[in-house]
Order: sequence, then C-alpha cells, then structure tokens
Amino acid sequence: MKIIYIGCSYATVYLIYMKFKATYDGNHDTFRVEFLIIPVGGLAFLVNHDFSPLEILWTFSIYLESVAILPQLFMISKTGEAETITTHYLFFLGLYRALYLINWIWRFYFEGFFDMIAIVAGVVQTILYCDFFYLYVTKVLKGKKLSLPA
Repeated sequence: MKIIYIGCSYATVYLIYMKFKATYDGNHDTFRVEFLIIPVGGLAFLVNHDFSPLEILWTFSIYLESVAILPQLFMISKTGEAETITTHYLFFLGLYRALYLINWIWRFYFEGFFDMIAIVAGVVQTILYCDFFYLYVTKVLKGKKLSLPA
C-alpha cells in the first residue's frame, strides 16, 4: 500500500507540474505559504512526543497536512468559484482525512491506541473542510458549478 500511495503522490505531482501546468492561475494565487510553514514549524518544535529530529519532522508533517488545504480554499474564496474536477478532488481529499477519524476511533476502541497530536490535527483539518463539504453537497452533487454567494 505504501508503494501505491507514493506512486500516486508522484503521479499527482507530475500531473500538476507537467501535464496541467497551463491551468495554474498565478494572478489569483496570492496565499503566502510562510504564514502556514513558520507557525507549523514552531508548533512542531514546541508540541511533540519526543524532541528528536525525526519526531519533530513527523510532527511537522502532521501539523502541515492539517492546514495544507487553506491555500486552495483561499483561492476558491478569492475567485468565487471552482471547476467541477477541482471540487471532486478536494472533496475526496477531505473525505480521506475524515476517514482517519473513524480509524482513530476504531484503534482506540479495539487497540487502546490514542495519539493526541494526530487526532487534534485531523479534527482541525476536518473542521476546515466542513464549509467546503456543505457547498459540495448542496451544489456540486446537484449538478451545479461550485460558486460562492456574492
């Protein structure tokens, strides 16, 4: 499964930077990622399980994944709309993360495993998706284009 996951990740990056490079809209992409990376990096140093380089990097990746959707949501709010394929991609990306919540409940109930860092980051990410999920269900699933109210 890890090989499939890594392969799909590389394929996604390839498609974004090579095949669909012309679809990038630099005029509307004004989100400053340093506003995510610097606080997340600081939080990874302050709140982690073990103050070791690998643990800090793992914690950084968990925290960053929880807020990584913000640039895309910012772009949608700035342009006021999104293409259907983009909305489907974002929905399934959020659904993937929401399924992690079910996994954590399962693992806690059956294995007694509880990781506060991963759970809090997953809950934060799912909360960030909630507004998008609502728009997806009320508009895209009814065959309409996702556009924000004016």
